[in-house]
Amino acid sequence: MPKIPFLSIADKAIVARTQDLVPIADITDDIVLYKDGGAALIMESTSLNFSLLSQREQEAVIAAYAGLVNSFSFTVQIVVRSQKKDISAYMKLLDEAHQKITDQKLHSVMESYKTFILEAVKKKNVLSKKFYIAIPFTSLELGVSKSLKTGLSSASGQNRPLSFPKSYVIRRAKITLLPKRDHLMRQMGRLGIQLKHLRNDDLTRLFFDIYNPEAPNKEENIFQ
Repeated sequence: MPKIPFLSIADKAIVARTQDLVPIADITDDIVLYKDGGAALIMESTSLNFSLLSQREQEAVIAAYAGLVNSFSFTVQIVVRSQKKDISAYMKLLDEAHQKITDQKLHSVMESYKTFILEAVKKKNVLSKKFYIAIPFTSLELGVSKSLKTGLSSASGQNRPLSFPKSYVIRRAKITLLPKRDHLMRQMGRLGIQLKHLRNDDLTRLFFDIYNPEAPNKEENIFQ
């Protein structure tokens, strides 16, 4: 049997940190700053139950959506985030209401409703969906000289600070992103959908939850 050569390569400790893999450099002035010099503005969207609308309302929504799509002259990213719901808090609320019912018929109806909820959860996971729209700002929009510096610093593979002031990036990003945000808010309003510009605290909480997934929040109501 031929001998397998032994490679005398010294073991190296893994020194990369989680922060090195996260593209976000900072969150400030309600703007997400990236390590490559880019930025993004993120909005949370309400939902629209299209199937409950009348035919005329559906046609109006489709026409408004077509107008929205045709009006795009910039890049957007639409993200749908699904999370499992923990209904224990809701079931506790039902139990408390159940104990206060004195009418026998209503008592029976509540018992049937609780059974229906439990059976529905067993057959299918209860999910909460949140919709987000991100408008990106690339480092190329900072200018040629700034973009070149950014590319050189990011290509080195080191976690260096941004090679230009954050105030400069924020100022340039806002000049580009805020008019786009206002345009989207107007167009989405025609669809009956409201957009909320996420602030610093909202953005911090959102990305923390994304990078640190945990069990569903037991305090949330199932029908929030």
